Amino acid sequence: MGKAYNIVNIVKIYDQEKFQRYIDGHIPTISKFRGKFLIKGNSGEVLEGNWPSNLIVIHEFPSAEQFKAWYYSEDYRPWKELRQSCADVNVILTQGD
Repeated sequence: MGKAYNIVNIVKIYDQEKFQRYIDGHIPTISKFRGKFLIKGNSGEVLEGNWPSNLIVIHEFPSAEQFKAWYYSEDYRPWKELRQSCADVNVILTQGD
């Protein structure tokens, strides 16, 4: 089907120290599963609709299967749990060329 894109919308961070540990810890797991960062930045400019956000991250993976292998892996699990404990985040997966 093509490459997979993981779009992460960090809506609210409750504990900045924990969130920084998440950032520092999970980054090596992404490359291990052949993923890469395309965008790490602020929320941008909302042109239409309601998009509450503090930070946007977009990852690219070779396929949805490769993304899911990372997302559900034991390598990422403790970092995902840490993130879930300190921030409100929306995560979507989409595919494209």
